[in-house]
Amino acid sequence: MAIKIALAQQPASHDLEDNLRRGLSKLEQAADEGAQLIIFPELAFTPFYPQRKAGPSVLSLAEPIPGPTTAVFSEAARRRGIVVVLNLYERAGDKAYDTSPVIDADGTILGCTRMMHITDYEGFHEQGYYTPGDTLAPVYSTAAGRIGVAICYDRHYPEYLRALALAGAELVAVPQAGALHEWPDGLFEAELQVASFQNGYYMALANRCGREEVLHFGGGSFVTSPAGQLVAQGPADEECIVWAEVDYAACAASHARRLFLQHRRDAVYERGAVRLNSD
Repeated sequence: MAIKIALAQQPASHDLEDNLRRGLSKLEQAADEGAQLIIFPELAFTPFYPQRKAGPSVLSLAEPIPGPTTAVFSEAARRRGIVVVLNLYERAGDKAYDTSPVIDADGTILGCTRMMHITDYEGFHEQGYYTPGDTLAPVYSTAAGRIGVAICYDRHYPEYLRALALAGAELVAVPQAGALHEWPDGLFEAELQVASFQNGYYMALANRCGREEVLHFGGGSFVTSPAGQLVAQGPADEECIVWAEVDYAACAASHARRLFLQHRRDAVYERGAVRLNSD
């Protein structure tokens, strides 16, 4: 199965209506160009709230899922026949999450992935905003293939990325909020190239761009293949759509699917974990 995908690389401001218009415009353009999947950056339609430490009213910044944003994108996905991976600041009762709803091409919300691992350092004060996710590592059967999601910080955890491979992911969407010069040159891409190679799937990272209050987001959205190659990349710090052609036959033909995953020794890993926990 070969498809065209679109990564929506865009900034966000305090003008929430304009942010939403930008996103919907990119969805329309993606559909016009024949894309079957569009992926948006982390918190694509709001300012990146965690660049400032959380105050007492952070829950008021979050929205429910289903909610107003998913309603708009579900209608657009259904009308244009395109799969959509969003990322929103979700409120669920008295908790809030960094969450990616996955919307199928018929407008159905197939489910939500909540970010599992929550960081906290200068410019990324996320532990004051997000509850650690409880959705584990789901993979969604969509009109654009079997899609998993690794939200931003989750991409640093090989065990999480391996869980997506074991669940049969063909493509892992990575909604990202990465700043300019946050990582040494080349490391940003190399990390996902290795993960794609080790797990036998495509990875598609959609990054924010633009200067906000504290951070300057870097763009450079990219796609890596099951062979560990960089197959598409957008410019730094420029609003755009990044396009890529992916062929899922490459997943089945990959070293990971033919070799690495078949030769795993689950029982040994489990015994090792017991020994470590008993030390």
